[in-house]
Amino acid sequence: MPASPGPRLLALWRSLSPRPGGRWLFGRILGRSVPYTGSIRPRVLELRPGFARVAMHDRRAVRNHLQSVHAIALINLAEVASGLAMLTALPATRRGIVTGISVEFLKKARGMLIAEADVTLPPEQDAPFDLPLLSEVRDSAGDAVARATVIWRIAPVVARPHEMDGARGDG
Repeated sequence: MPASPGPRLLALWRSLSPRPGGRWLFGRILGRSVPYTGSIRPRVLELRPGFARVAMHDRRAVRNHLQSVHAIALINLAEVASGLAMLTALPATRRGIVTGISVEFLKKARGMLIAEADVTLPPEQDAPFDLPLLSEVRDSAGDAVARATVIWRIAPVVARPHEMDGARGDG
């Protein structure tokens, strides 16, 4: 049965983050694993079970015609912070997928931007459930530029037929 990726993410983070260039490398690996997320070049500043702080540099590739960071880049940053927080909070027996996002844009976003997300899971449940998670994006002055509510559907991990009874599924 495939496990939630959270424990693997945490192990990789704990291995790389203390090393010179390790946070940068973690962000690059994350971006290669999730290519659209890679388009904003996320830099994970802090990661622990249920919490993530992720930065994004303001650069031409993420700007709009108003010379500020594009709305979709802000949503991408908020979603990756929520995803890292959620996935690292989940036990290996649970999985999560985004089913909705709503966002408020509070001011033009420029410069270094940092998104934070913090999650506390309810007691384990057998049935799938939806969990809203707030992810706030702030600029270098500490002003909130966007607030996203990311809806996560949490469900038990289910073994696929080729993973049952020791079948390898590679033939």
